[in-house]
Amino acid sequence: MSEFKKLHDGSKLLHLPNAWDAGSARLFESLGATAIATTSAGVAWAQGYADNDHLPVERAVAVAANIARVLTVPLSVDFENGYAADPAQVAANVARLIDAGVAGINLEDGADAPALVADKIRAIKALGKELFINLRTDVYLKGLAPEGERVAEVLRRAALYREAGADGLFVPGICKVDEISAVVAGAGLPVNVMDWPGLPSAEQLHALGVARLSAGSGIPQALWAVAAGMARDFLATGNAGPLIAQAMPYGDLQALFLKPQG
Repeated sequence: MSEFKKLHDGSKLLHLPNAWDAGSARLFESLGATAIATTSAGVAWAQGYADNDHLPVERAVAVAANIARVLTVPLSVDFENGYAADPAQVAANVARLIDAGVAGINLEDGADAPALVADKIRAIKALGKELFINLRTDVYLKGLAPEGERVAEVLRRAALYREAGADGLFVPGICKVDEISAVVAGAGLPVNVMDWPGLPSAEQLHALGVARLSAGSGIPQALWAVAAGMARDFLATGNAGPLIAQAMPYGDLQALFLKPQG
């Protein structure tokens, strides 16, 4: 069993901060993260693209490889829909991530038919490589089923994805205790939830049997807001404002990257 898969055994709640480049990933590792995941939104914005499959796959793979270069802990990449509709092409794209040293991926269903998503999972598994496939279902995030029917729809999809070979189930947007408990009980896979308004505490999530908690795109969104405010002040007054006093010291940032990696 891979080191990354062991982190989903339920003995502890796996906290995954979501990085968007090699620098943020290295910073999060230095703060004690036992694994790093990426945020597709944060990666896309940092590369100058919109989220939701607008990032060219070549850029996505290059960013992942650069992040893997600086880490000593496992890396999971948010790979959106695999950047292709054809399962064989998705598997070919994923093979490039595996070659770059990636330990896991998020693969999302979104608007795709669940049967197609299952075929993508099978194609990736057919590579015969060690890779943790965390299947993200957007039943809650994109309202793919009416309220009151979402748990049943998540479990229907979970059964299909589990049979195809998925290693984990990611349900962003779910936050009610009874619904989380029902999904954990019925999914047959380690369950991943995302930091969300109204989500139970980390301690409660662990008690409910949740295996993994993701930060999502919240950290880069907050940093974009801070950067916008500072730049706005600088453009207006020539002064970036009081937040500059809270800046991470230059020497501390340098030290993150001067230490030998990997």
